Amino acid sequence: MPTYRKNPEAVSKLTPEQYLVTQIGVTERPVANEYWDNKEPGLYVDVVSGEPLFASFDKFDSGTGWPSFTRPLEAANIVENIDSPPGMTRTGVRSKHGDSHLGHVFPGPRDKGGLSYCMNSASLRFIHRDQLESEGYGEYAKLFAKQEA
Repeated sequence: MPTYRKNPEAVSKLTPEQYLVTQIGVTERPVANEYWDNKEPGLYVDVVSGEPLFASFDKFDSGTGWPSFTRPLEAANIVENIDSPPGMTRTGVRSKHGDSHLGHVFPGPRDKGGLSYCMNSASLRFIHRDQLESEGYGEYAKLFAKQEA
């Protein structure tokens, strides 16, 4: 498996919104983001490090306006920590190796595993199932074949 880490070159190429979300911890606006309604099959990876985070087959419409997932694809690539802005307590989600702010995890529908990982599109890069091999994520292609069977 590749070794992932924060990539200074990738950080320097982030859009202003990607930088604010991944490096400063800002939350993007709901609905007005790239992946909240993406229904294509594929992987979502950290925009900074490229580490695999979520799969489309675990994505669901949480009604929040952010891409939401029932679980991480690779739990070892996710770090959860208590994030307590004034007046609330919530659990923040960061990528382990890229240390990118991704979003937050909340209680979710019981029929979907009980968790809702609401992520910022700006912290993610989507790799379509058909591009997994050419993008270096070929080992994950078999997961999509299982889902489609």
